[in-house]
Amino acid sequence: MAKKVITDLDLNDKKVLVRVDFNVPMQDGKITNDNRIVAALPTIKYIIENHGKAILFSHLGKVKTEEDKKDKTLRPVAERLSELLGKAVKFVPVTRGPELENAINEMKDGDVLLFENTRFEDIDGKKESGNDPELGKYWASLGDVFVNDAFGTAHRAHASNVGIASHLDTAAGFLMEKEIKFIGGVVENPDRPFVAILGGAKVSDKIGVIENLLKVADKLLIGGGMAYTFMKAKGYEVGISLLEEDKVDLAKSLMEKAGDKLVLPIDTVVAKEFSNDVPFHTVASDEIPADEEGLDIGEKTIELFTKELQGAKTVVWNGPMGVFEMSNFAKGTIGVCEAIANLKDATTIIGGGDSAAAAMQLGYADKFTHISTGGGASLEYLEGKELPGVSAISDK
Repeated sequence: MAKKVITDLDLNDKKVLVRVDFNVPMQDGKITNDNRIVAALPTIKYIIENHGKAILFSHLGKVKTEEDKKDKTLRPVAERLSELLGKAVKFVPVTRGPELENAINEMKDGDVLLFENTRFEDIDGKKESGNDPELGKYWASLGDVFVNDAFGTAHRAHASNVGIASHLDTAAGFLMEKEIKFIGGVVENPDRPFVAILGGAKVSDKIGVIENLLKVADKLLIGGGMAYTFMKAKGYEVGISLLEEDKVDLAKSLMEKAGDKLVLPIDTVVAKEFSNDVPFHTVASDEIPADEEGLDIGEKTIELFTKELQGAKTVVWNGPMGVFEMSNFAKGTIGVCEAIANLKDATTIIGGGDSAAAAMQLGYADKFTHISTGGGASLEYLEGKELPGVSAISDK
C-alpha cells in the first residue's frame, strides 16, 4: 500500500508538525556538519510556499541527565536553519507548556518554529523514546497535520513519530519519501542485476542484512573487517585480523547457502599493527602471516569487485572496505567508491553510515543516485524489517 506524501496534504493555513532529523554532530556548541539540516530544506520550503505553519522538532543525541541538556540544545540548529532558509526561525526552548503553545498560536502562514530537543522528555522516565501515549497525544494536539521526514529514527517507535501519527493524518516528507522509494525499492523490487557490497567491522552487525540480501541480490561482495570471519570459515589463516570466532560457523552456513553469489576478497593489505605508521604489504587472502592483520582489500580484489559491478542495474553499498580513516588503508574503499560512481545507467545507493562519509569525503556524493541519511534505519530496512516510523505514516 502506498504511503501518503506531503504533496497529498492541504497545508494552507494549517499548523504542520514536522518531525525532522536534526541530530547533527556538535563540538563546543558549534555544528560540525549540517548535511541533515540541508536535507530537510525541501520539505520545510514546500510548507512555507504552500502557506502552512512549519512546527519543527527533532532529537539531538541521548539525554539522560539535566547535565546533558547543556550541550544538547537545538538552539544552534535554529540559527543555522535560519541562515539556510534566509528567514527567521523562532526557537522555543521547551518541549511542552504555555510558552510553546502561545508561540504556535502566534504563528502566521509561512512561519517556521523549532522547539527544543524531544529527548529532554527522557530525563524523568523515557517519555519520548518509550513512546509515552500522553506525550504523543499532547504533541499531536499542537498541530493540524503531521509530516514525518526523519528517516534516521524510523526504526524506533517514539512519541515524536509513532505517538503523534496515531492521532493525526500523517504523510512522509520529501526525504522520507526518497528513502522509502530507494531503500524500500531495493528490498522489494530492484532492477537487475542487483549487486550489494557490504563492509564494516563485524558480521554480527549485519547478519540480518546478509541473510536478506542473499535472497534478493544477484551478487553480494564482502569486504572490510567482516571478511576475515568468512576467510576463517574457508579454513584460511587470518593472523591477528579482526575475527568473530563465534560467528565462523554462521559464516560457513551463509557461504554454503549463497554458492557463487557471495564474493570474498582474493588479496589483502596486511601490517603487524593497527597503525598508519607501520610497513604494510599485500598478500593473497589465503596467505595472511600469523603475526599480521588485514586492514584493507588489495588491488586484485578492487579489480574483481569492479568487474562484478559491471552491468549492474542496482547497487547498494554499506560499510567501508578497510580502515579508511588511515590513508594507507583507504585504497579499497576509494576504489569501490569510484567503481560504483562511474557506473552508467545504474541506481546506486549508499546505505548511510561510514560509506556515506567516505563518498562525501572523496567528493563522489553527487555521483550516487541516493545516499541514505539513516545508518541504523537503512540497515533494518535492508534486512526487510518493517520500520515503525514508516508503518505509522497514513496509507493513501
